[in-house]
Amino acid sequence: MINKLAAGIVRLRWAIIVLFVLLVGGLAAGIGQFKIDASADTLLVKDNKLYIESQLAAQVFSPDEFILLAYQPESHPLYSRQTFDDIAQMSAQIKKMERVEAVTSILTVPLIQDKSSLTGDTDVSQLSWQAQKYSPQQMQQLISGHPIFTDLLVNREDTATAIQVVFRQNPELQSLEQQMTEIEANLLTRDLTEQEQSQLAALKAQADPIKQALTRQRQQEIDQLNQIASQVNGRASTYLGGSYVVGQHLVDIIRSDLTLFGSAIAAVIALLLLILYRSVRWVIFPLGACAVSVSMTMGLFGWLDMRTTVISANFIALQLILTLAVMIHLIGAYRDISHQQPALNQYERVTAMLKQKLSPCFYATLTTSVGFASLIFSGLQPVVDFGYMMLSAMIITMLVGLLLFPALLALLRAKHESHDYSWITGLLNKLKTLSLRAPGTITVLILLIFGGTAFGISRLNVENSFIDYFAKDTQVYQELAFIDKQFGGSTPLDIILDMGEVDDEQQLVLTADTVNQLQLVQAAVNAFKATGSVTSIANFTELAKQLNDNKPLTEYELTAIYRLLDEKVVDQLIGAYFSPQTGQLRISVRVQDTTDNLNRAAFLQDLKQDISTVGVAADDVQLTSLFVLYQDILSRLFDSQVTTLGIVYLVLAIVLLVIFRSLKVALIALIPNVMTTLGILGVIGWLGIPLDIMTITIAAIAMGIAVDDTIHFVHAWLSGHKRGDAGQACKEAFGHTGMAILFTTTIIATGFSLFGFSDFIPSVNFGLLTATAMIMALVTDLTLLPALLNKFVGRTQTQPAG
Repeated sequence: MINKLAAGIVRLRWAIIVLFVLLVGGLAAGIGQFKIDASADTLLVKDNKLYIESQLAAQVFSPDEFILLAYQPESHPLYSRQTFDDIAQMSAQIKKMERVEAVTSILTVPLIQDKSSLTGDTDVSQLSWQAQKYSPQQMQQLISGHPIFTDLLVNREDTATAIQVVFRQNPELQSLEQQMTEIEANLLTRDLTEQEQSQLAALKAQADPIKQALTRQRQQEIDQLNQIASQVNGRASTYLGGSYVVGQHLVDIIRSDLTLFGSAIAAVIALLLLILYRSVRWVIFPLGACAVSVSMTMGLFGWLDMRTTVISANFIALQLILTLAVMIHLIGAYRDISHQQPALNQYERVTAMLKQKLSPCFYATLTTSVGFASLIFSGLQPVVDFGYMMLSAMIITMLVGLLLFPALLALLRAKHESHDYSWITGLLNKLKTLSLRAPGTITVLILLIFGGTAFGISRLNVENSFIDYFAKDTQVYQELAFIDKQFGGSTPLDIILDMGEVDDEQQLVLTADTVNQLQLVQAAVNAFKATGSVTSIANFTELAKQLNDNKPLTEYELTAIYRLLDEKVVDQLIGAYFSPQTGQLRISVRVQDTTDNLNRAAFLQDLKQDISTVGVAADDVQLTSLFVLYQDILSRLFDSQVTTLGIVYLVLAIVLLVIFRSLKVALIALIPNVMTTLGILGVIGWLGIPLDIMTITIAAIAMGIAVDDTIHFVHAWLSGHKRGDAGQACKEAFGHTGMAILFTTTIIATGFSLFGFSDFIPSVNFGLLTATAMIMALVTDLTLLPALLNKFVGRTQTQPAG
């Protein structure tokens, strides 16, 4: 069958080329629809209880969409006319932006000097700097240490202030999202019906174009804000903060990684191919096939609306390298045939190449697909999506590598091929001799080395900070770190307390019991080192005491202050604190990600324990928002890693058994790859690199790619063994197959190492660790694998053959 397929591909070469021209034309039209999505949703597990609870809480308390523009004067005091003029000038320009609903700053908020200002006839808007034009000294006295505005509009050190830009929500999108959340809420108690699933899909389809337009508009708004902020350059430093700002930075990084590193890897591949083969044809044809492969994949993703996220941003680099790996093995076989049988014409050479390599290349791409398919079972939505994307990419890689490339190759003219570098063949011969003479020693030595490396798995951890995902010299890191340190943290955590029904007759929001309970909970929250800004109704009691000469106010006076300020300021600043409909109170917390040695799991566990200690029943408290969701992802990583690797090991063992039809050979082929994956996880542990949603994919991907070379080596070894003994088997395995393995590893490792120059730290870790894994796989394939084959399968001889 292989012989017939090989001959058929060469015979039907023009039909194959025409078919691919049509496929490329059809799929390439979808490239224009290819999308990058860096919204927070792409990093979260959507259909779990915590996500749905967070969405429901957001609907109840509805914090507004906002961007924070921080202002840090460089050569003048914070409380000065220059600061006020700059803030006023920027605010006036920001208000002109189309979607801006409100601009809040220390110049616009009501600044209450005493209790007498809180009479029923008081016009709160007349208590601001805009109306009163307070002096710098008065402003400092009114704002410094303010119970509500500190960490929101001014930092604790009084060295920086902030403008909060609140945006008007799209009513249509808001309605659609509310309907989606209502349907998803059913998942808390049961599975969705088919009707609900179809309704949800329809609502998402309606919302998507609105979200896409909103994303483009947000980009324009961020550019406008940066332009407005640039007007104070030289007098002050400015920083933009907010989830949408971070999301846009992620889009920029993804786009940069796709284009910059895709191009850089292509250039490095071209250079290495030219150095290794010393022929222009072995540069142009492989790169041309890679370009076709990537174009078809991008077009397919566009048509299927499979969007690139932070996790899948490196798919172009992966596609280039995986497609090239197939072709290098084909080129190696073609060149070997050309050296041994120079009289063959081009059709005969290509046919002989396919007869030799069609089967192992097919199985190699199949096993790589298994590695990616295992990611589907990770339980993490972005990783699952990445698995599906790479499965689609592998199908295209297989078609291009095994059909289009040979068809194009058959069009070339047969010519003399350059010989391989003698120092490379010499190195391979030494490894061959060593594996024949001392297989037991090599086996024990490699197992000890990799066993010691794998011991680092015990040091694996999942504690990492989102801020640390970015290089420290990047704008996004500097902005995130500044907001995190100076304005009360960057990761929101909401504590929802169920306080029972509100007294409708007295209409009291702040009863004595409520105030006491909130103060106890808030004191417990503030006790943590990582806690930044903590705001609730209890903050109004602090303001009230300040206004009343540090004497407590009555329940009615406290409620009056809350209602007065709430209507004018609080909803815009951080959303509502109280829901009379549900009888729930909200404590808004922001956690400082830059806190040293922050253990999120321990933080949440201790927080729940401390809240229960101050008298709040576990059923009456709910933790929601981004901090909880992010920790939920981290907590799943270990289980996900075990699941994905377990699936990879099991499925690959089955595939190898089917390929080689020998349990002994299948297990021998599996061992080097198991050692590689355990070894790279050990390296991650020893280096103290935390697992995240990118590093968790390395082991499965590394094994999926590395097993390709294992299959080629074992296939060549068994082919040689049929015609002789272990010596003959090693001669064939370490011949052009060994050369191809060395070349593919060199190119793959070099290509992935380029990610070390990325500004996105997970991409840096992914690239360098994957390159390391490839080198480890090369070592095991050229030492441990032949040693095991020679010892347990081959009939070894005293002197190596050839």
